[in-house]
Amino acid sequence: MGYSPALAAYLLFSAHAGGYARRLLDRRLSEGKEDAPRIGERMGAPGADRPEGPLVWFHAASVGETLSLLELIRRMGEARPEAHFLVTTGTVTSATILATRLPPRTLHQYVPLDIRAAVVRFLDHWKPDLAVWTESEFWPRLMHETHRRGVPMVLVNARMSRNSQKRWRWARGLLRSLLGSFDHVLAQDRVTAGYLRRLRVPASRIEVAGTLKEGSAALPCNEAERAALAAQLDRRPVWLAASTHPGEEEIVVTAHSEAARSARRLLLIIAPRHPERGPAIARTLRKAGWEVALRSADEEPEEETQIYIADTLGEMGLWYRLAPVSFVGGSLVEIGGHNPFEPGALGSAILHGPHVANFADVYARLAAAGGALEVQDAEGLGARLVEVLPPDKAAALAHAAWEVCSAGAEVTERTLDVLLARLPKPGAAG
Repeated sequence: MGYSPALAAYLLFSAHAGGYARRLLDRRLSEGKEDAPRIGERMGAPGADRPEGPLVWFHAASVGETLSLLELIRRMGEARPEAHFLVTTGTVTSATILATRLPPRTLHQYVPLDIRAAVVRFLDHWKPDLAVWTESEFWPRLMHETHRRGVPMVLVNARMSRNSQKRWRWARGLLRSLLGSFDHVLAQDRVTAGYLRRLRVPASRIEVAGTLKEGSAALPCNEAERAALAAQLDRRPVWLAASTHPGEEEIVVTAHSEAARSARRLLLIIAPRHPERGPAIARTLRKAGWEVALRSADEEPEEETQIYIADTLGEMGLWYRLAPVSFVGGSLVEIGGHNPFEPGALGSAILHGPHVANFADVYARLAAAGGALEVQDAEGLGARLVEVLPPDKAAALAHAAWEVCSAGAEVTERTLDVLLARLPKPGAAG
């Protein structure tokens, strides 16, 4: 890893930032953003013993990024039964979801704060044999110390949008230094690969592989719960607004009002991106005169329910299976869109807005295959909904999306090959 002035300054700060780190953690604890029983992990203290044998460490930022790794970890575990796996994330939500989904021989820890003392304590204990970063979750001290110890480092699912490139302009030297620590980079698309080359990452280390989210296993669900809800809905037409953000629920509800004129008994399920918004969304809708049920309050979608707020964690697989048509949120407001592979893999037809920069290449392929339809506003969403709600229309759209999504297994295969090639052979590590 080269040293830019910005990196040197950052490392100097992180070597003396222990007091700042403790104040930050205290504040985050008071705001409910940290896991109090495991707060020591954020200062590098281990929450478990290091297992014997090779250890592969994966770091991810968001829940979506983390879940995209699980199939890869499962496959690595099958290929190397003596290996163990460590997944680090920074949010309480990710830890909650991972608690029931980690593959065999896999541990979760909170990522240490990016100060020297915490990072050194973390690496001294875990001694990873291979470090895998996802997308663009870069912590300079953590990367610097990992590279300094000679641990092979791979960046998977690398994505750099035009906006993220602009955000890094102030510290291009720092970013260039960090990227130079990777032995191999698997980019999601050619745009990202081009940005990486301009940041002087050697072309020999860059490979355009696609996104791991294509190869992820379908989201799970409780089959008994699905069957019970399906029976309760009694063949009502259902559609889902998934991962919605503020400003989108109003658009979705207006579209639902329009579509309900043509589809009798139509039920809308809203699964907000941040489930804690559920009660506030329900209050607003009830004031507007809608019959609303709230899942977190153990309310059920009765016959008179018009909108069901699915404000729980870890149940997206359930909602995609129940809804033949899904609007994927973060796309009618300027968020950049969310993962279309989740509904596509589960047979739910996909509608989305124009703001899909986070998955631009994927949505382009879905559009070309007839597997997703773009809408611009509430009127367009309502019209498209009426168009695709008939079972034959929804099934055709969903099948086209499924074919695009199922083709992504090769991304997992290629990533698996790259990682296995860099993992020490049995008897060479421990």
